[in-house]
Amino acid sequence: MSVPEEERLLPLTQRWPRASKFLLSGCAATVAELATFPLDLTKTRLQMQGEAALARLGDGARESAPYRGMVRTALGIIQEEGFLKLWQGVTPAIYRHVVYSGGRMVTYEHLREVVFGKSEDEHYPLWKSVIGGMMAGVIGQFLANPTDLVKVQMQMEGKRKLEGKPLRFRGVHHAFAKILAEGGIRGLWAGWVPNIQRAALVNMGDLTTYDTVKHYLVLNTPLEDNIMTHGLSSLCSGLVASILGTPADVIKSRIMNQPRDKQGRGLLYKSSTDCLIQAVQGEGFMSLYKGFLPSWLRMAAMIVNSSRSHFKV
Repeated sequence: MSVPEEERLLPLTQRWPRASKFLLSGCAATVAELATFPLDLTKTRLQMQGEAALARLGDGARESAPYRGMVRTALGIIQEEGFLKLWQGVTPAIYRHVVYSGGRMVTYEHLREVVFGKSEDEHYPLWKSVIGGMMAGVIGQFLANPTDLVKVQMQMEGKRKLEGKPLRFRGVHHAFAKILAEGGIRGLWAGWVPNIQRAALVNMGDLTTYDTVKHYLVLNTPLEDNIMTHGLSSLCSGLVASILGTPADVIKSRIMNQPRDKQGRGLLYKSSTDCLIQAVQGEGFMSLYKGFLPSWLRMAAMIVNSSRSHFKV
């Protein structure tokens, strides 16, 4: 079927708008991922500290070391493993953000234009944006779960080496192949339940808080719609998103990183609920907020990168 002449003369972004948005959002996410990845690595290491369930495998003594905060954890990685290890696991993280950010963007656009639609006065209400954003985040996160799984496990490889444990993977592609061989397709989606819960909560906090704070600042303070308002709104949005999403993130990371038997079944946790109960009983409720500070800082930076996109109301 021939393409009309006037359509061939259009820029690529107009001829294939959704494909272009997928690629552009993926590229933007990759740059942001590289810049903020040390915070993500630090967050994951903090989430694993003092994991009470490890005592059942005889690793309780190793996990009894004093708790390190964000700065000491990051400095410890540099001193004990090397500066470049702050980016250990960045390759699957980039894969993850290309899939997640691109998939979320395209899904949200489809929901906004086709499923929900705008009102008669061309206004797109906040409740539609929140529901659409949560649904898009869930779908994008589900698609990206295998890359998230590999990222978390590779982020913990340096710690395993320091503890004298054998490394699990030789590289990213070996990690995918090994997980697939041991657990099958289902093995690549380990931890998907808390993962999509986190995505839904983070998107809800992100969308509602960013626009609410921004509108309040513009209407009730001398601030205009500029970089200062944008930054303050992103900080508040990241704070609320982190408060809502960190517990699910901790559970997700622990389920993904737990040792498994030859059939790919977890040796520490039967489910995300079991992981939640063990964490609270063994370490206290605040264990669900381990890694909160680097999570907040990173999320605020990522929101700065993405909040001018089509996720804004």
